[in-house]
Amino acid sequence: MTTRIAIDCMGGDHGPSVTVPAAVRFLTDHPQAHVILVGRDEAIRPHLGAAAESGRLTIVHAAEVVAMDESPALALRNKKDSSMRVAINLVKAGEADACVSAGNTGALMAISRFVLKMLPGIDRPAICAPLPTLNGHTHMLDLGANVDCGPEHLLQFGIMGATLVSALEHADRPTVGLLNIGEEDIKGNEVVKAAAELLRQSGLNFVGNVEGDGIYKGDADVVVCDGFVGNVALKTSEGLAQMLASFLRQEFKRNLLTKIVALMALPVLNAFKKRVDHRRYNGAILLGLRGISVKSHGSADCFSFANAIARAYDAAENRVLERIAGRLAQESAAVPAAVEENV
Repeated sequence: MTTRIAIDCMGGDHGPSVTVPAAVRFLTDHPQAHVILVGRDEAIRPHLGAAAESGRLTIVHAAEVVAMDESPALALRNKKDSSMRVAINLVKAGEADACVSAGNTGALMAISRFVLKMLPGIDRPAICAPLPTLNGHTHMLDLGANVDCGPEHLLQFGIMGATLVSALEHADRPTVGLLNIGEEDIKGNEVVKAAAELLRQSGLNFVGNVEGDGIYKGDADVVVCDGFVGNVALKTSEGLAQMLASFLRQEFKRNLLTKIVALMALPVLNAFKKRVDHRRYNGAILLGLRGISVKSHGSADCFSFANAIARAYDAAENRVLERIAGRLAQESAAVPAAVEENV
């Protein structure tokens, strides 16, 4: 069965010059996929090359573009023929199994939520993405969709994150941790303490509180937090990585001796760069919607954006939406039973 991915070709810092070659690259690695390139026809075709004749590629014209700094409310209300909106509409109509955009995050969230609606049992969508760890990677959510969350929202994030990891990585019981300022149960604000209790009572493999350094130690397969904390943690981590990389370059260029050492260390440096390359982890899924919508970094290059497309493809292939809906139904059924036992 062919999996169809709708791509907002006009979004991001680079537009079709990156999104179209990335889509062609993705098709080369995924022979069962079909991509729908959404955007201005005249802007897309020059970047297709020989792939223009491919039967696994379709162009859907959309006349408008959502700017990176545009108000999400205005984009939702006024740009109904934007490449972002048309790509999401294709998912809603069942003509695509997932969509990918490197465009305005707020607009993508607003339009996705308005068009696709929420899954039953989920109050708010959450942005979920993988992050590298000492022993592989972890998935963290929410990374910016919800500034304020209640305990029940954090429980829902845990359910969605665990189900996503279970589907994509074929793990029976992925571990779930709650981001906190300490591992002890007494630590954290009232929302976090209440969320921890809900997570303990759930059927999830909850391992307790995870401190900030535990994210990259790999203390849990899924790390749950509200969007304010998650986004700050993510951006801090990205800034730290950029600073350390800059420091290394400065030190290796300091004099002739350090330049010679840099040449000798080049294989190790390249291996290190590959392990921490954020482009390999590009593609954050907006979980909780009745459709798969994936957000790419706005500054993504071809390699990075192709990875975001592959992430959307994997989510569709592994039926993430159906699995989350099924898990939510199980949790809902377990709540009345638990209440009855306590009575």
